[in-house]
Amino acid sequence: MWLKPEEVLLKNALKLWVTQKSSCYFILQRRRGHGEGGGRLTGRLVGALDAVLDSNARVAPFRILLQVPGSQVYSPIACGELLNGSDVYWAIATDAVTDLASHPGYYGNLVEESLGKCCLVTEEIERDLHRSLPEHPAFQNETGIAALRRVLTAYAHRNPKIGYCQSMNILTSVLLLYTKEEEAFWLLVAVCERMLPDYFNHRVIGAQVDQSVFEELIKGHLPELAEHMNDLSALASVSLSWFLTLFLSIMPLESAVNVVDCFFYDGIKAIFQLGLAVLEANAEDLCSSKDDGQALMILSRFLDHIKNEDSPGPPVGSHHAFFSDDQEPYPVTDISDLIRDSYEKFGDQSVEQIEHLRYKHRIRVLQGHEDTTKQNVLRVVIPEVSILPEDLEELYDLFKREHMMSCYWEQPRPMASRHDPSRPYAEQYRIDARQFAHLFQLVSPWTCGAHTEILAERTFRLLDDNMDQLIEFKAFVSCLDIMYNGEMNEKIKLLYRLHIPPALTENDRDSQSPLRNPLLSTSRPLVFGKPNGDAVDYQKQLKQMIKDLAKEKDKTEKELPKMSQREFIQFCKTLYSMFHEDPEENDLYQAIATVTTLLLQIGEVGQRGSSSGSCSQECGEELRASAPSPEDSVFADTGKTPQDSQAFPEAAERDWTVSLEHILASLLTEQSLVNFFEKPLDMKSKLENAKINQYNLKTFEMSHQSQSELKLSNL
Repeated sequence: MWLKPEEVLLKNALKLWVTQKSSCYFILQRRRGHGEGGGRLTGRLVGALDAVLDSNARVAPFRILLQVPGSQVYSPIACGELLNGSDVYWAIATDAVTDLASHPGYYGNLVEESLGKCCLVTEEIERDLHRSLPEHPAFQNETGIAALRRVLTAYAHRNPKIGYCQSMNILTSVLLLYTKEEEAFWLLVAVCERMLPDYFNHRVIGAQVDQSVFEELIKGHLPELAEHMNDLSALASVSLSWFLTLFLSIMPLESAVNVVDCFFYDGIKAIFQLGLAVLEANAEDLCSSKDDGQALMILSRFLDHIKNEDSPGPPVGSHHAFFSDDQEPYPVTDISDLIRDSYEKFGDQSVEQIEHLRYKHRIRVLQGHEDTTKQNVLRVVIPEVSILPEDLEELYDLFKREHMMSCYWEQPRPMASRHDPSRPYAEQYRIDARQFAHLFQLVSPWTCGAHTEILAERTFRLLDDNMDQLIEFKAFVSCLDIMYNGEMNEKIKLLYRLHIPPALTENDRDSQSPLRNPLLSTSRPLVFGKPNGDAVDYQKQLKQMIKDLAKEKDKTEKELPKMSQREFIQFCKTLYSMFHEDPEENDLYQAIATVTTLLLQIGEVGQRGSSSGSCSQECGEELRASAPSPEDSVFADTGKTPQDSQAFPEAAERDWTVSLEHILASLLTEQSLVNFFEKPLDMKSKLENAKINQYNLKTFEMSHQSQSELKLSNL
């Protein structure tokens, strides 16, 4: 029977030694108190570790170690030679020895690559360097601090996803005390990436999951304590540091190192057991405590008075020593006894059972995080929009569901991460153009039939400020808020921006329509008859509109670029599409035809002014003195097309422009258009239909895509 690297301790050790003692790869060591030369490494590993492997191990006098070629473990150990075994044991138990052997020069290269780089992570590391075991002499000089800096910076460079998190500095400090620098690096890799996954990130999901598991174990093993402390989450303020730092920050170092030995052999199971043993030892005092503060004091004082009788060096206090400033002596607990109790009383949990509990509680913890994220997003967005909070919550669920469906139903596309927990809450979930088009079709009030998809594309381009092809929830709801609750001028401004760059591009698939529509003719009369026989003279209204615009021009915050003829065509096309199937469809078509005529003539006035602007300044002044006013010239000849426009159509199209103010004022002349844009819109019905149809829309798209791919494969 041959030992695997992680099987440092074995049951039936003596029998194995008898059968394999001729092999130089097996080393016999006596347990503490059994013969001359006993102890040393076993003093660090603690005899209670034998109990979990063999019920008879407490009386078995021998232990077998695996000798790794090239390591510091030598066969004379069996004869009582000294052994500095923590580095060997830790490296073997965590498989760091394999990483070290298979990556020669890797750590040195990382140190060189990360040296001198300055970023947020390195600033955090520098801030914590002198807080890492400040009472230990090794970290009271630049030699120890420099080694700690190199290991932490190298790891942050290796794994940017984790980077650096508080508590990594304390663990690394202890590793450097007992191992060489490169070995400490690989042990840190083993802890962060294999033994404690998801512990070292800004949300510490793994640690929170284990806290939830710990609460369930307390209820099962210490029911009286759980009953007394109605809210076990109060213990999390204390016990979280037990898991994050493996008791290194809250227990004297010479005692906490033995806990690290147990952790490297048994994994997180050892920390659960020891945590239960600490609570069980203080259960009576905790049950009589009056509040959480007193309970915290009881536990801190107990942990600070845990000693290691076998420690050869002077005691080194914990970071919580200030809690134990007692005037009267406090009883001391030996770490060996505490660990032994933890295995005897709470060692019945297997690794498989712990993992099962982790899976169970991970779902709850993640859901709690998602609920917290949701509430924070709503708290940020609610003050900035007029959408009701309950509707905003429904929109958030739809937005997130669209993101999740794409994660599971689509092939990943080469694009920036759509979910980044490190971003602000309102920007954590982001969607791409296709996902936005789905949501736009489901919840936007501006549905335009076949034109809806084109309008969605333009809206996405407008909202994508940084052009990373992703938008966040806040931008999405801000746009919807204008559509549903904005004033008429806000809605028209949004529509205007959707039909100029960057929303409208040269390659827009619907942007090349020629100006060949009878509704866009400038020969239409500017006086219309009403059904009751009255007539409305739009010439007077337009004159007054231009005068008002001149007065208001200086009051605008930021003047938008004017709209070209091509862009204006698309603007009109969108309006016609929006009016389709509206109950007042005929009146709206008539009104928009009138407004279009006005705007075309305004654009032609500007076009003629632009062409005459090439004259000299003196010539221009003479023309302005002799010509009628701009508002009169609009109506000078409504039945003729300017000759320069016919002779130079490209120049005419280039010079023809209208502004947002022109469009808004023209639309205000038609009451039916005002009513259309100011009528209240029902978002709740849209949201109800969206919840029902969101999956159906996605299923239809995926089915259509599969059929298209099948046809292509058959060609």
